[in-house]
Amino acid sequence: MKILKIVLVLILFVIALALGAQNQEIVNFNYLLAQGEFHLSTLLGLVFLVAFLFAWAIFGSMLFTQKLANRKLSRQLKKLQGDGTELTKAKG
Repeated sequence: MKILKIVLVLILFVIALALGAQNQEIVNFNYLLAQGEFHLSTLLGLVFLVAFLFAWAIFGSMLFTQKLANRKLSRQLKKLQGDGTELTKAKG
């Protein structure tokens, strides 16, 4: 199933490249400090890549904080379970 997903993503990537290669119109792009002329396909690809990396960084940091919280709670649970077994051994 994982291989099927990878193949599907690769096929979509190749289709996107083929469509992007057909769109070679030059556009004027104004950014904060200057402006430049870029091929539309290059500009769209660059914006997509920057947005993907930005989203990956945000969700990666969220995942990292959740894993840390999960690890902390797991340690607390083990500590509480360890205390509970000691209490039952002392009573018995």
